[in-house]
Amino acid sequence: MRTTAITSLLLVATLTGGFMACKSDNPASATSGPVSFVFDNVVGNQDLKLATGVYQNGAGESFTPTAFNYFVSNITLTRADGSQYVVPQDSSYFLIKEDVPATQRITLRNVPFGDYKAMSFVLGVDSLRSTMDISRRTGVLDPAGDHTSASGMYWSWNSGYIFLKLEGTSPSAPVNATGNRNFRYHIGFFGGYSTRTINNLKTIRIPFGSDVATIAPGRVPVVTLQADVLKVFDGVKRMSINANSEIMVSLLSADVANNYAQMMTYKRITTATN
Repeated sequence: MRTTAITSLLLVATLTGGFMACKSDNPASATSGPVSFVFDNVVGNQDLKLATGVYQNGAGESFTPTAFNYFVSNITLTRADGSQYVVPQDSSYFLIKEDVPATQRITLRNVPFGDYKAMSFVLGVDSLRSTMDISRRTGVLDPAGDHTSASGMYWSWNSGYIFLKLEGTSPSAPVNATGNRNFRYHIGFFGGYSTRTINNLKTIRIPFGSDVATIAPGRVPVVTLQADVLKVFDGVKRMSINANSEIMVSLLSADVANNYAQMMTYKRITTATN
């Protein structure tokens, strides 16, 4: 008799669990969904081609990029009514790398259904996260991860992240010790931990114009943004490779950061299904 009762209870529990599982998978009962963002890196009106493309900046200097990476973090979406959805911070750090196409498309999940007309994000890694215990800096933020190689985005000597890295070659760059004409812009600094430094964190706001990204059952909006490398040179202040082939910790890094704060533009929204 006791065995029969236990069996009945297990059956009820199984059916209840099955019902709940089915209920959570029902799109009609969902209240949130995914949205994707594509970061299309360009040079003016041309596609960015590392190591092969030859471009010209506003100073009339030709150059060929060999690396173009940047952090995107702290994403906020603005609804059509002006209210905002802040992506949970632990899920809001991404590293975009031109040589790794998969990184150029990011997907946020569990975003509340609604119509969204704009977004904002920080280009870089905020001071709070930069100084958190190493156990809270995982994934693309793990200093022991992909950042230990030459293509890394972390200064071990400075305990800080490189927010944006642009490297390349140019006939205008001075010949370096290896006999090559290279340039490199490594821009970081969040204001300092114990000693005040430059703060090159930039919050970038992207309105979608008259378009709306609608997150709804079965609909996945895909928002394409363009990042223009030329703006790194020709934004607020024109930069010359000949005059400054290497910029890292100098005051010039603030000029470059002000320039790249203008490099992002909205391109289009398309809709996929899920």
